[in-house]
Amino acid sequence: MTADRWTRMVRQQVGLGRFLPLGGRHDGAWIAERAAGAVLRRAAERDVPEVRMDGIRIGLADPGAAAEPAVPAPPSALPPGPLRLTAEFAATAAWPLPETVSRLRAALAVTATERIGLEVTEVDLRVTDLLDTEPAAERTGAGGTTELAGGTTEPAGGTAEPAGAAATAGASVTPGAAQEAGDAAAGAAGVSDTSEDGGGSEADRVAGVVLEVPGVSRLTGVWGRPVRLGERAPATGDALPRRHARVDLAVAAGFRPLEVARAVRAAVAAAGPDRPTVAVLVTDLD
Repeated sequence: MTADRWTRMVRQQVGLGRFLPLGGRHDGAWIAERAAGAVLRRAAERDVPEVRMDGIRIGLADPGAAAEPAVPAPPSALPPGPLRLTAEFAATAAWPLPETVSRLRAALAVTATERIGLEVTEVDLRVTDLLDTEPAAERTGAGGTTELAGGTTEPAGGTAEPAGAAATAGASVTPGAAQEAGDAAAGAAGVSDTSEDGGGSEADRVAGVVLEVPGVSRLTGVWGRPVRLGERAPATGDALPRRHARVDLAVAAGFRPLEVARAVRAAVAAAGPDRPTVAVLVTDLD
């Protein structure tokens, strides 16, 4: 892999941030931190208009309580477990600050758990500034950022990438680095990729099944292909390797990502003759 290809792949990965677990260990689904952060920011600033969100981070509340996922996790994914949401914000004096904090905490918690499907159990808030005027007018610009892994930030709208990125997150990307990196990542997770071993038509069939699931707006493809098929190393008690599929997709507005991911996993497993295990990666919320 050339240095240029590697750089493009890394930039795209950083643009998405880490992958956060949706639901529990048996749900086999993750969502890009950037996608979740954009939804949280919009909900907070809609429900609590006197605040300006300056940063949102989501991580494990207790790493010791994290569980091993039932299916291979994508690279940079957090293991399933209770999550802590940390947010920085500025606010006006339109409401008493303790009341603003309470309303903001509720808005973030409800959006994370009910709208998205994240198992957020803690919400930590920090006031960064006191504002003289309501920040609503500033929101037509790029006020605030969502912090991503490694200290990278994104604008409030959640649409920009790190400078020089070759492709927008969630869009179809050129093969090259992304596909090579995906092959390496699959191998590291104990999955041997068979998508190109005469399995192209099978991947197309899986893609068709996924697109029929309500709530799926499009397939994406973080590492070159939106559907990756392979074989998992035998688990304890299994005599033979088991087929595994990973699907990268975007969820349509108005649908809960966790429920869509569950439906996709069930549809793909039922469509395969050997009922493969399935992992779903939500890269965008449309």
